[in-house]
Amino acid sequence: MKKKIVSVLTVAMLSMSMLAGCSSAGNNAKDAVNTTENEAVADVAKETAKQAADAGNGSLIDKKVGVCIYQFSDNFMTLFRNELLSYFVAQGFSADNITIVDAANDQETQTKQIEEFIANGVDVLIINPVNSSSADAITDLAVGANIPLVYINREPDADEEQRWEDNDWNVCYVGCDARQSGTYQGEIIVDLGLDTVDLNGDRKVQYIMIEGDPENIDAQYRTDFSIKALEDAGIKVDCLEDEVGNWDQATAQQIVANALESHPETEVVFCNNDAMALGALKSIQAAGRTVGSDIYLVGVDALSEALEDVIAGTMTGTVFNDHFSQAHSAADAAINYLTGGKNDRYIGCDYIKVTADNAQEILDAVK
Repeated sequence: MKKKIVSVLTVAMLSMSMLAGCSSAGNNAKDAVNTTENEAVADVAKETAKQAADAGNGSLIDKKVGVCIYQFSDNFMTLFRNELLSYFVAQGFSADNITIVDAANDQETQTKQIEEFIANGVDVLIINPVNSSSADAITDLAVGANIPLVYINREPDADEEQRWEDNDWNVCYVGCDARQSGTYQGEIIVDLGLDTVDLNGDRKVQYIMIEGDPENIDAQYRTDFSIKALEDAGIKVDCLEDEVGNWDQATAQQIVANALESHPETEVVFCNNDAMALGALKSIQAAGRTVGSDIYLVGVDALSEALEDVIAGTMTGTVFNDHFSQAHSAADAAINYLTGGKNDRYIGCDYIKVTADNAQEILDAVK
């Protein structure tokens, strides 16, 4: 059964979540947490954990959590993992017992990290897989060691999730439905109106698509459903370029530079995430084009830099990928397993469409 968790944003609710921390119920491992990035959180962590233990959550303070992130350089996953650490500590865990490792976008590295976590006796695993297609092997490792497993951000396929159900394993997935994010991207363009976007007057929208990792279902869904939203609104489209940017800003910048040179008739640039949109913006500006005047640009994640661009009018819109509710829900799922409870196999969170109308409110909430 799929469980839908309503996003913490309304902005007021998100602000409360940030202030209160909770809105609802070995070599690689030792180098895992980026010390520079997490030092401030860790300093506060010990005192917070002590307070939580004094409040009655002491049963969690000795629990060991192993977290594998596909790549630390991913902007969104940086927000996610920092919030995850902070929230765990607020629930009564010791920061010293939460180890977060960087797979550096290499599945073999990540598999070794998981094996090391198991050998070190972690009590629960939270995995952001490098390749969703490797989920069956990851699940087998965790289940074989009798360790509960929470997947995040990159959803395994339906057959793999059915295995969890059929065997009643303590395995679940927490994330957003990327079809919604793609739909919102398309709707941002639809809401402008064809007369606005159709700069050359041919009654079609000429677009460039910059995709994320082709292994990631989120990239596939964002690509397909952004265009589906236009077509469902009765708008004809013309794909000029569809290239893989692998979530990377510099890669997207080069792709868009080349595409704009080959296709000056481009009216819209869709990017599967904001990092790539920020790269696309540099090439748009270098080509002498102006977002909102002679081209339109949308991304996903609502990174602070992207929100500032939406406010300034240099990005048409983005979609907030709610790292707060996702991180909190992942931690809550882990806690359920550790305290003898169960979880639905799929725990969903909502995206939020972001335009100039609400970008400042979102930025105030996430900063």
